[in-house]
Amino acid sequence: MTAGPPNPDPAPDVDARTASASEPAADAVTDRPNRNWRRIGPDLRPLSIPAYRRLFLGQVFTVVGAMVTTVAVQQQVFDLTGSSAWVGIASLVALVPLVVFGLLGGAIADTYDRRKLLMVTSVGIAVTSIGLWLAALIGNESVWTVFALLAVQQGFFAVNQPTRSAIIPRIVPAELVPSANALGMTVFSIGVIVGPLLVGMLIPIIGVPWLYFLDALTLVGILYAVIKLPPVPPLGERRGRAKVIDGLAYLRLKPLLLMTFVVDIIAMVCGMPRALFPQMAQETFGGAVGGGFELGVLNAALAVGALIGGLTGGWIHRVHRQGIAIIAAIVVWGASMALYGTTSILWLAAIYLAVGGWADLVSAVYRSTILQVNATDEMRGRMQGVFTVVVAGGPRVADFVHGLVAAATSTTFAVVAGGIATIVLTLLAATLGRSLVRYDTRRHD
Repeated sequence: MTAGPPNPDPAPDVDARTASASEPAADAVTDRPNRNWRRIGPDLRPLSIPAYRRLFLGQVFTVVGAMVTTVAVQQQVFDLTGSSAWVGIASLVALVPLVVFGLLGGAIADTYDRRKLLMVTSVGIAVTSIGLWLAALIGNESVWTVFALLAVQQGFFAVNQPTRSAIIPRIVPAELVPSANALGMTVFSIGVIVGPLLVGMLIPIIGVPWLYFLDALTLVGILYAVIKLPPVPPLGERRGRAKVIDGLAYLRLKPLLLMTFVVDIIAMVCGMPRALFPQMAQETFGGAVGGGFELGVLNAALAVGALIGGLTGGWIHRVHRQGIAIIAAIVVWGASMALYGTTSILWLAAIYLAVGGWADLVSAVYRSTILQVNATDEMRGRMQGVFTVVVAGGPRVADFVHGLVAAATSTTFAVVAGGIATIVLTLLAATLGRSLVRYDTRRHD
């Protein structure tokens, strides 16, 4: 059977070793919340673990600033060039360091203390945000300056994310990992909502430069939270630096893990029309030149759906056929994106995008959980590095592809065709790669 075993790592023992003595044991946390609330609302049990609560708090500060910078870069590049194709190229520029340092970052996370890595990379992200602020403040007219700073920032991001994700199974027991992932993604969704709305409201008031400065300020919060984390050194005996190639070889032996990456690449590359939002906000939905309310709504709608999914996700941890849940969620995602491409009514487009955001959260929670629970700690950083490359890199490839297709045809064709391709290719992949369909958390094969 291809379904992997439950997490073999002694999470409670590691927790006792890495956290302070005053922190409650993870096993004692599982029975505290009201069961009726967990059936409807989010499962809050992971927040009873102090180490996870600190990691969660740091993420709250990070996501708003990160989304502000993401949307600000898109808008700045579109303002400088007037072309969605250049917005797509910006994402392609960001993809290269994501791929290179995502893989290297995973190996680094398997070699060094993960808490220290979070501190170093958070400082790096803040410094590059300040660089974007200064360049825009002095009236930089070169899109290549924006590209260079963006590439450096993405390099730090690519090390930061696998490190953060690899910490979760060390401080949270396996049965709470889906709930912890759902909470983290809910916070991310809130940031995605607040970030674009802030951009839409603040661009006419303070301009793009000070948006980058706002991002740098938010990273002060995560530094404080990370400093308070316990040390998270690699488990077991160290035998030199972890090798990227060993992680890739490990992945080849785990078809279940590989399939989670394949279906996500399909969903993101074919079905994510983010690069077209500036153009569609202006041309399809009648928004103002240079960004505004319509652009904010389009960017926020996906996150609203994900937020609704997170706030009503008490059922998520009870699903055992997680692979089938991933496939169904991606099919819903593709259908919602195709429908979005057919309308010129803003509120209807927002509904379609929100449904897609809900489906994306469900898929992401189960993909993260399968990867974290079925990978050993010695490989977990490298697996999370691959996850970062796929999750962060896939939408950037989508930006490039959608930008080129829209420039050659139309935004409507690019979005509708992408949604349909998502459904067809996902079902084909599920048919050919049966490990995802067969996966059941109740079977320990």
